[in-house]
Amino acid sequence: MTVKTARTAPEHVAVVGAGMAGLCTAWFLQERGVRVTVLDRKGVAAGCSWGNAGMLNPAFTVPLPEPSVLRYGFRSFLDRSSPVSIPPTVDRQLWSFLLSFARNCTARQWQRAMAVFNELNRSCLAAYEHLAEGGVSAPVKSADPLIIACRNRQDREHVLKEFAHISASGGDEARFETVTGGELRELEPVLSAEVRTGLRVYGQRFINPPEFVRTLAEDVRNRGGEIVENFSVDRVHDLGESGVELVPSASSRTADTVRADAVVLAGGAWLNDLARPFGVKMRVQAGRGYSFTVRPRVMPTHPIYLSGQRIACNPLGDRFRVTGSMEFRSPDAPLDPRRIRTIIESARPMFSGIDWNDRHEEWVGSRPCTADGLPLIGPSRSPRVQIAGGHGMWGMVLGPLTGRLLADAMTGNGEVPPLIRHFDPLR
Repeated sequence: MTVKTARTAPEHVAVVGAGMAGLCTAWFLQERGVRVTVLDRKGVAAGCSWGNAGMLNPAFTVPLPEPSVLRYGFRSFLDRSSPVSIPPTVDRQLWSFLLSFARNCTARQWQRAMAVFNELNRSCLAAYEHLAEGGVSAPVKSADPLIIACRNRQDREHVLKEFAHISASGGDEARFETVTGGELRELEPVLSAEVRTGLRVYGQRFINPPEFVRTLAEDVRNRGGEIVENFSVDRVHDLGESGVELVPSASSRTADTVRADAVVLAGGAWLNDLARPFGVKMRVQAGRGYSFTVRPRVMPTHPIYLSGQRIACNPLGDRFRVTGSMEFRSPDAPLDPRRIRTIIESARPMFSGIDWNDRHEEWVGSRPCTADGLPLIGPSRSPRVQIAGGHGMWGMVLGPLTGRLLADAMTGNGEVPPLIRHFDPLR
């Protein structure tokens, strides 16, 4: 069933944000004959779309607020090696977010949100296939199998319980095998003897994030779209039937405003200030992730997830990206070298043949998290100001589907995809 609205499809849309969600929205709008102008405060894939793990794993794409994450958060105040990091000095806005996040870290709330994620997970890879069929040439690789490496049975049982919870919530059952550490080392010699057990998970995929997003941007340009870099939007004016006007900040390289029939705000962790005047009260909080690359003596060919350490690793050609941490801080705060060291200390025992001092591309990026774990997709108080953000850790896997849903809603002659009803930015 679709929902009917009385809205005329726009001819020209401005998209704020040249990450995965913004560029996918622009691409799918172009599919529907809409002219697009993409504006970014820095450039293509300059934010969280650059340095993330690049895993497309619908088997365990789940809401971030859940009871175990809350336990990790409390532990982080005392244990600086915790995967979740909360600064000792917390401002009022962050306290408000954390309290709301904590209220959602219950089994009941997780089950409600997981029912929505089940719908997303059944459709997310098809959106990638649509991009490929439309000419986006960056490869989406099969991960068969994705390796989950565990130090002990306890770590493995945690993963098996998560799969069971997903299945019990109505999700598709993951296809996997439980195996020994030796069997995993036959696949990936980079794993050390500390890996004593684990899983081989099938049906998952992975990408090289910078390569994929750059290729997507090239395709948007080749279709006639304009991408304006170093354009930081200071505010959006709703001009009524005349459309919208985007005013650049003083730091932008241009003083020219941009006019369009509508705007999509897809600026990641910097969404709040632009969206709030249009009735969006749900705060997007930066949950910062860290990554770096190394060059193992034997380069892996499969994505590897260290379940006990919550570290995701992905082969990017001649580099091996290591990604971890969930740090609740300002998106503009500088990289904290201690978080890099924490990831290394956690990952080092699980691998062999890696010189951890010879690392490159150290990076921190701000995942845009919501307190209830669901993204914000759809119209604000103004039908001319649309929102596409708040995907948390799942911007890569859900970005193309977000773009397709929002483009359908904006150009569907009043028909709105039913799945989008869960993501009301005004909730």
